Amino acid sequence: MRSAEPPLVVVAGPTASGKSRLALALAGEFRGTIINADSMQIYHDLCVLTARPSAHDMAVAPHRLYGTIDAAESCSAGRWRNLALVEIAVARAAGRVPILVGGTGLYLLALLDGIAEIPPVPAPIVAATRALHAELGGEKFRAALAALDPITAAKLPAADTQRLIRAYAVARTTGIALSEWQKQQKPHSGPEAKAVVLLPPRGPLYAEIDRRLEWMFENGAIDEVHALLARRLPMLPAMKAVGVREIGRYLAGEWSRDVALAAAQQATRRYAKRQYTWLRHRLGAGKKLRKQVIETQFSESLLPEIFSFIRPFLLTESK
Repeated sequence: MRSAEPPLVVVAGPTASGKSRLALALAGEFRGTIINADSMQIYHDLCVLTARPSAHDMAVAPHRLYGTIDAAESCSAGRWRNLALVEIAVARAAGRVPILVGGTGLYLLALLDGIAEIPPVPAPIVAATRALHAELGGEKFRAALAALDPITAAKLPAADTQRLIRAYAVARTTGIALSEWQKQQKPHSGPEAKAVVLLPPRGPLYAEIDRRLEWMFENGAIDEVHALLARRLPMLPAMKAVGVREIGRYLAGEWSRDVALAAAQQATRRYAKRQYTWLRHRLGAGKKLRKQVIETQFSESLLPEIFSFIRPFLLTESK
């Protein structure tokens, strides 16, 4: 039996794979609303560095959840899911097809498979936990977490500051380990979805990443990072966007501009490789999502094939 909820279209792929161009084409063909599913494009402060859609693109079709959260805040997968569900409902009420676009696997899983409903953690506890992490450092803090939640501590590397802090704060607030909350997660009965996954050959993808980073450095990314670092924020998610660290070292006089650019390109290629692996092997493992994998460089010549994959699904679900 099909879900009573409206269908979703998902456009996924590593950075620089052509997701935004495909989403615009789908929005035009199927009267869609494009909803961001990228964990960095949601932050207001980094428009250029995160390759947020241009003002022109946003005028062509409705775009939601782009640049809507300040870098001083943290957008968890659970928070994003709640925001996305609202935008999905608004799109459907307007007779539009929700098109989720992004390469953040955790966000897509939270939406399609559900997420444990954990009570909110008070801000003072979050602040105290951050202070403890700063005092102990990653390895010792993870050992402290292991005393409260050994399962989560064993899964997370010492460098994963955000999730370590989250797990510790949840355990302190609720008295229940995050891993236990996750075990209590109920099966999600959300809408079925079709996903188009762009996985172009690594060579052309990496070349596009390098070209795009060069453009970013020339067109405002350095100024964005300068303004962000001037805010002296703690190590929140926006501060971990690929390129922030590398440009920061250039601004601090530690690296030349060319060295910073090469480092940012390399970091982005590594990030794309992780996305590539996850999207191929993890996305669509459940029964509610069917995917079409495009393994050539994206071009408009592929649109008839992609439209043919999506159209029957939308027509069936609309009945």
